[in-house]
Amino acid sequence: MGTSPAQEEPIGRRGGRAEPAIPNDNAAHASLPARPRDRVLRAACVAVPPLWTALGVRQAAGTLRHYLRGTGRPYRVDARALLAVPAVRVDVDRRLAEWREAARSLGEPGAYAADSGWRGVLITRRGSEGGSADWWLALRGAQYRISGTVRVHEDGSVVSDYRFQVHKSWNFDRGESEFGVPFTPFARLHETGLAREFTVVGEVDGLVDAEDPRESRPRGGLLVDTPASEG
Repeated sequence: MGTSPAQEEPIGRRGGRAEPAIPNDNAAHASLPARPRDRVLRAACVAVPPLWTALGVRQAAGTLRHYLRGTGRPYRVDARALLAVPAVRVDVDRRLAEWREAARSLGEPGAYAADSGWRGVLITRRGSEGGSADWWLALRGAQYRISGTVRVHEDGSVVSDYRFQVHKSWNFDRGESEFGVPFTPFARLHETGLAREFTVVGEVDGLVDAEDPRESRPRGGLLVDTPASEG
């Protein structure tokens, strides 16, 4: 849907990025010679996904396994499950609240195009902080985008129909570390051709954020129509 004549751009678009990909400074795939220590590290990494799967850390097991397979093909994740992570849900709900207020400020009932652009969200490892150990190990953070239509009704209620997309440039950034573990040796697996960076993708359509004026709060993220398959 295009923008309404009352709109200069889709609701919520300002501040969002046009493209989700984030480049890094790693060397190109298979551009460096593999050393014995690189091969030892890869062999050790191969043992991790089965262990994580046994422990129920399935999202993380899937992404690491895909990295080690070295195909470089996009990897599809369950966007619905990611949206249920509290840290992600809170960030998306904040955008939806901004949509509602912006649509009301246009001053009349109608249907308005909305698009957040690509926004970054960090995922912590602690559930008490709204995070998820599984998704933290799998992604650490990701880019997401919500886009759709906001409808302002005559009675003042607002309903947003939207799509949630996720994108992650999956890699180990040379020079970075986490909890004292340096990422450079893991980045070398890509640089030596023993693994390969890839793109994480996922999406879910048919989401509804419905605000009923008789209620004290909106019913966020209702799934009224699900895709046949997430891939």
